[in-house]
Amino acid sequence: MKNLTEISERAYFDSLIDEKEAASFLGYTVRALQNWRLRGGGPKFVKVSARSVRYRRRDMLAWIEAHTVSHTSEFSAA
Repeated sequence: MKNLTEISERAYFDSLIDEKEAASFLGYTVRALQNWRLRGGGPKFVKVSARSVRYRRRDMLAWIEAHTVSHTSEFSAA
């Protein structure tokens, strides 16, 4: 059986947050998130309804990891 800490951790990383909290989590503006959703390149998001978007912290951390480099020659503007 999983302990309470593991369950709490999973709930934290899998819970849905709004774009304002997501922007704060990433250190970007809400507008940057909106642009990424339109053009691609940002973290995965959940389309809750026609006008409602949410993010999971787990997806944002995965996006951060995918963009983490150790030196400038690793950077690819793809």
